[in-house]
Amino acid sequence: MLIIIPELDEEQVESTVSRFRTIIERTGGEVLGEPNHWGKRKLAYEIDHRSDAYYVVMEFTTGERTLVELKRILRVSDDVLRHMIVKLPPGYSREESGEPETAEVTG
Repeated sequence: MLIIIPELDEEQVESTVSRFRTIIERTGGEVLGEPNHWGKRKLAYEIDHRSDAYYVVMEFTTGERTLVELKRILRVSDDVLRHMIVKLPPGYSREESGEPETAEVTG
């Protein structure tokens, strides 16, 4: 999950997401499906004097090398307020989880 600064427009948000997708693919990972854009939402608490941000969820598979590189870049990216990478349990699928697609956190 990426939480992206609210000052960007939709095209810039898409460009930011595309940049991380490219990093995943170039380092041997694979993005599963299209990123799930939740749109601009209110944050639970202010981060860097911002009260809202864009939320985007991506589901991908990758190796350790890609994770290390991705985490490093996410930490220094000015466009990303927060990020979360979660490893899903083996055999996980959206259909079996009973959760709506927009509620999934990826990793």
